[in-house]
Amino acid sequence: MCISTGEAAFSGTIVYCGRQHHPVHGLIHVLGYQNTAVNLADGPNAMLLHLPTAQLTPGHFLSAGRTGDVLHRMVAAVEPVAAAADDIAWMGAEPQAVQVFDHDVYTVLLATDPTAIPTALRQVPVHRRPDLDPGLLRFYADHFPDHAIAVCCFDNADAQRAKPLLLWFPPLDPDQLTVPALDSHTGTAPDLDAAVTVDHWVLFSTDQAPADWGEPVDYPSNMRHSLRAFLPSAVMGRYYDQGQTLPNGDFAISHRSLLAGDLDSIGRRQPTRRR
Repeated sequence: MCISTGEAAFSGTIVYCGRQHHPVHGLIHVLGYQNTAVNLADGPNAMLLHLPTAQLTPGHFLSAGRTGDVLHRMVAAVEPVAAAADDIAWMGAEPQAVQVFDHDVYTVLLATDPTAIPTALRQVPVHRRPDLDPGLLRFYADHFPDHAIAVCCFDNADAQRAKPLLLWFPPLDPDQLTVPALDSHTGTAPDLDAAVTVDHWVLFSTDQAPADWGEPVDYPSNMRHSLRAFLPSAVMGRYYDQGQTLPNGDFAISHRSLLAGDLDSIGRRQPTRRR
């Protein structure tokens, strides 16, 4: 369901990607990510996310504020109509090296070169500072050289009260919507040949869909306007059942298929190793 720097159990994952034209930032993708984490490591732990963008700063992270249930509201919109998936297709400005900042319950390290992350770990508070396997960071450097990497560090107490991660970015490919879902909960690099157990709600949106597309999302009336500007009016999605196994990989769909409402086109996407 995700990749962690130490042993952990994750369940109830909700992942969201939306394609939209923002009045200030232009054509962007918005990512939402939330799960229930149980830290099984002896000390602090972290969740790693690879994001299909070359530009990511602390300013791209959005605060959920009082609306910590925003992704659950999207699930509530599609749950009555969503079909469980039985099978899935296959798909084949210079910032500082590592940016370190606090966001919600996490201390986040952002890097475009994962191998630079260990030297920045000293900036993470001790109670959140995980042990990092160099092989895991090398995996990201080899397989996602054009992606930004976010290491979201937490301790046991933090994990149970985390709000969803919400962020926006200029995507590498605006017409390919991808949510990170590679799986490894042992602190080591993921096995790309493995079949992994899933328990995911996978949600997508686009602001170019017709008025009758998807299922409308019910947001609270007191939601901050600055947050609402990044969120969809309607979503489509599917639930990948707990206990179901799929090839290890991310979830992805083309914008054309999403506009057509063709959720059967959601595929598992794997990285290609840099030569």
